[in-house]
Amino acid sequence: MESKEFTYNGTTLSGFGMLFLNIFMTLGALALIGLAIYNIDWPLGICGGLLLLVTFFLWGGFMMLEPGEARVVMFFGKYVGTFTRTGYYWINPFTSTKKLSLRARNLDAEPIKVNDKEGNPVMIGLVLVWRLRDTYKAMFEIDSQTMAANTNPQVAGTDVKSMMAAFERFVRVQSDAALRQVAGQYAYDDTDAQPTDITLRSGGEEINDQLEAKLTERLAMAGIEVVEARINYLAYAPEIAAVMLRRQQATAIIAAREKIVEGAVSMVKMALDQLSEQDIVQLNDERKAQMVSNLLVVLCGEDNAQPIVNAGN
Repeated sequence: MESKEFTYNGTTLSGFGMLFLNIFMTLGALALIGLAIYNIDWPLGICGGLLLLVTFFLWGGFMMLEPGEARVVMFFGKYVGTFTRTGYYWINPFTSTKKLSLRARNLDAEPIKVNDKEGNPVMIGLVLVWRLRDTYKAMFEIDSQTMAANTNPQVAGTDVKSMMAAFERFVRVQSDAALRQVAGQYAYDDTDAQPTDITLRSGGEEINDQLEAKLTERLAMAGIEVVEARINYLAYAPEIAAVMLRRQQATAIIAAREKIVEGAVSMVKMALDQLSEQDIVQLNDERKAQMVSNLLVVLCGEDNAQPIVNAGN
């Protein structure tokens, strides 16, 4: 979607120059009013009063902008541009401005409970870095002003802090929805699935890239740019955590046993081959079977073997 944001090109004057001019005009207006009262000169007093009213009007055009901030400028409700120049300026007092922060913000979402692809409840959380990119969409494509007004009725949605808090709530809600959508597409960990399947636990960057893409898609309507999105917490829900831990332990034990048996069989074969090649002793099939059995018991057993020495008759 094409951006409707553009730079404010209206009349802009130096704030310091206008400040000195306005102070000078204010002092002049007060001096005229004082002379009119002293000399009882009503026309002079009217001129001084009108000049004072003009200075009151001019005071409404001053604005200051810090780095990383922007002001959305409106003229009687019509959007006339976004002002982003840093410094102290004076613009048309008939315009109204709303200040927004363009600085990067961090969202550390609390872990939420979701169901993975296999229906297991898991706890998952994310950390998100975001910032406003399109001020037009941020102000006019979503109802940010009403959300900000509901946060703090005192400022009626014009305070930059309340406005950014409204955007943060919008980001939080959309992040929750995107996280649930991504987590529901994958299993937490390998079970009976093929080892090549991507899981939440092993997906790593691919899962994070999909999460970032979903967030970008959801937040684009509000003019928000996703700088980075990462899953920072992943665990089974408490009600099944103990059972899944035992399953993981059993899987680890089975894998370890497989390695032990594989190594033991290799060692037994090596022992028999060397005995045969070096002609140390001749063993028939029955004695070989007995030797294999004893070696496997010794090599695969968890406890240390207790040898019995046969001293002969």
